[in-house]
Amino acid sequence: MKFRTLTRHLREGIRNIGRNGWMTVASVGAVTMTLVLVGVFLALMLNLNQMASNIEDDVEMTTLIDPTLNEENITTLGDEIEEINSVESVVFSSKDEQLEQLVESMGEEGESWGLFEQDNPLNHAYVVRAVNPEETMNVASNIEELEGVQEVEFGQDVVQQLFEFNQYARVIGLVLIIGLVFTAIFLISNTIKITIMARSTEIGIQKLVGAKNSFIRWPFFIEGMLLGILGSIIPITVILTGYYYLDANISGQISYGFVELLPFNPFAWQLSILILAIGTFIGVWGSVMSVRKFLKV
Repeated sequence: MKFRTLTRHLREGIRNIGRNGWMTVASVGAVTMTLVLVGVFLALMLNLNQMASNIEDDVEMTTLIDPTLNEENITTLGDEIEEINSVESVVFSSKDEQLEQLVESMGEEGESWGLFEQDNPLNHAYVVRAVNPEETMNVASNIEELEGVQEVEFGQDVVQQLFEFNQYARVIGLVLIIGLVFTAIFLISNTIKITIMARSTEIGIQKLVGAKNSFIRWPFFIEGMLLGILGSIIPITVILTGYYYLDANISGQISYGFVELLPFNPFAWQLSILILAIGTFIGVWGSVMSVRKFLKV
């Protein structure tokens, strides 16, 4: 395409934005309202995905060591655990440290365990993390086969349910986002179609005098792209303003370690690019699909 032709299409697309008046406002409004919903849900799903990842990363295995092992055999066992595939880290925890953690985890009820400080009934242990949290059960099975391991504790049923729930949540979230985007395309294409119907006569005349479909389609393509970009500005501003407030005023008040919002930067840039891309795609797709009907002359 020649530069002069491209400039003409760009100029015509921009002129159409102003020429359509209230229909342009209606189209931009439809894009804006839809992208607000998509953007809010997208921000929510990205943060829930981050929280799910944080929970998965906290999954660890406590390998209880046979109390009959001497110090040398305990060290050898630690080396054998480190050699297992998919093991990320192995940290030794003495039975005194195990007792201290138990007392702290039980709060006031744990004070009674302090009586066992002189005669600690707990085992020495290795705290093991897998490279991939989903490999936890396989790693635990391999550890249990090692000589000198009394038991591997990692809450198998809870961990399995956790991974399944996180997987389902991610799939459902992705499906809902895709559904919202396609709903937005349907609504906005109908809104844009109304603006194009007003110019159906103009399109017909261009076809009759020999204009190619691509020549007629390009101004609408640019117009749809501009409508999508304009409709993305308000959602990006509203969502990022609200997210900045949450990040600045609420994040510090959350006491649970896994409940952590994504940092405002680079999240703001990532979300802005996503919303802008979705808005542009919706505008272009809605415009192109709407004008196809009137090109069949």
